[in-house]
Amino acid sequence: MGMIKRTLLTLASAFLIWQSYDLLIHIDGFQTDSWLGNLFLAWVINMFITGIFALAGFAHPTQSLLPESYYEINQPQKLESTYKLLNVALFRKLLLATLWRNKKQRGQYFDGKRKGLNNLIENSQKSEFGHLIPFVILNFIAVYLITVGLVKLGIFVFFINVLGNFYPVILQRHHRMRIQRLGKRLDKMTTE
Repeated sequence: MGMIKRTLLTLASAFLIWQSYDLLIHIDGFQTDSWLGNLFLAWVINMFITGIFALAGFAHPTQSLLPESYYEINQPQKLESTYKLLNVALFRKLLLATLWRNKKQRGQYFDGKRKGLNNLIENSQKSEFGHLIPFVILNFIAVYLITVGLVKLGIFVFFINVLGNFYPVILQRHHRMRIQRLGKRLDKMTTE
């Protein structure tokens, strides 16, 4: 990635930090009793906070801020049952039908070849980090909003956060679980 693009993405991330801070300290001024207004404001808050980490992740190896051991799937049965319980497969299908319907875009994530597995693992970790940290931050923001009396807004922030950040985290962990299984099979084949 070019230096100019990396710089612009970093500046855009910094801009969203400032905008998020400004929005949250002036949240009383945006107060509305409208369900639609609260829903829109909750969506904006989620997009700002998630955007900070998404843009930073496009520019820098943010996934390396967490230890490699975090990304290993140690309890695949629990992950699989969570994946099924929350119907993350339906979420995945929705993404493939909308945001990820472009095969060229999916090909940049994983080209379908053995050499592309490392790229897939890195992109999976980057995506997970880009949703995990906003998920945690937005949960704190939702609790804060509820405690200051902006209950509808706090609830909307929470539910949008679950769909926009928690589900992608589970999806990425599920991808890596499958990649780990594949990696073990490939290792076994090469040692035989």
